[in-house]
Amino acid sequence: MAKHLIIFLSFFLYACQTPVVRRQGAGKIPRGTPRQHFNGVKKKVALLTFFNESPYGGPDLGITATEELRRELARTGEFIIDPMAKKLFGSSKEIYAGGGVKLVQLARKAKVAGLNFVMFGRVKDARIREKTDEIGVVRETKSYTESKVEVRIFDVNSNKEIYTDEIRGYADDSTFRLFTGDRESKLTYRRELMRYAVKVAVRKTIPRILEISRKLDWVGRVARIIGSKIYINAGRSSGMQIGDILKVVTEGQEIFDPETGALIGVSKGEVKGTVEIIDYFGPDGAIAILHSGGSVVEGDFVQLY
Repeated sequence: MAKHLIIFLSFFLYACQTPVVRRQGAGKIPRGTPRQHFNGVKKKVALLTFFNESPYGGPDLGITATEELRRELARTGEFIIDPMAKKLFGSSKEIYAGGGVKLVQLARKAKVAGLNFVMFGRVKDARIREKTDEIGVVRETKSYTESKVEVRIFDVNSNKEIYTDEIRGYADDSTFRLFTGDRESKLTYRRELMRYAVKVAVRKTIPRILEISRKLDWVGRVARIIGSKIYINAGRSSGMQIGDILKVVTEGQEIFDPETGALIGVSKGEVKGTVEIIDYFGPDGAIAILHSGGSVVEGDFVQLY
């Protein structure tokens, strides 16, 4: 009897210590890209409204692409979408119409506003094809949808476009409908399927966007100096931590090709010293004090040390 009791207790203790193994993704969507390279400070992004240049779907598809990209960027936890940035740059359609010149012209203002990237793009194509097999009064309709979305990224700090890609999204579905199905239901169905194909295309861009973003420095700015306190235009919401050390750098110089006059890029600024974050202020600001060096002035730029 004692032997059986000992065996039972041993089994019971082992069961209690055995960890519960859950299916990956149970209860939430698993991340497609690991976040071990994320430095903790979120980059501020201007997301311009996409436009639809395909003959199908109308303006709604451009809005669908924009909002899906906004949601996916937010899910990563690595970006802040600036709601006021569109007032500075306008829409994606305006940027395309000007050949991107507006981005270069406004890069200085964008940098002062604390922006790191401008993301814009368009739905280049969206189409749906249907194949129907009639069976009496009921018919099986198979729909095949394809979208083509272009996403582009302009890096404010280097004053040049750093990413452009054309991504395809596919969706197919099968439904049984009564032969007398009304036209409005069919149009709604087709519209939703095209929206889904656009969302699929947008989601495919996220791993590449994260990869590019993590290779580039976060840049903030000294907004104000009052006495010994240095006010930075990024704080708690941006992921700044008390005790963080930031480099204070001068603005880089624009480098032009002597033959063509085209802008090649912007040189790195010189390090003037470092500051240490000691407190927060406002919705997303931080207060720092001089840590080393000197001659810090309003308008200087800061980077993680």
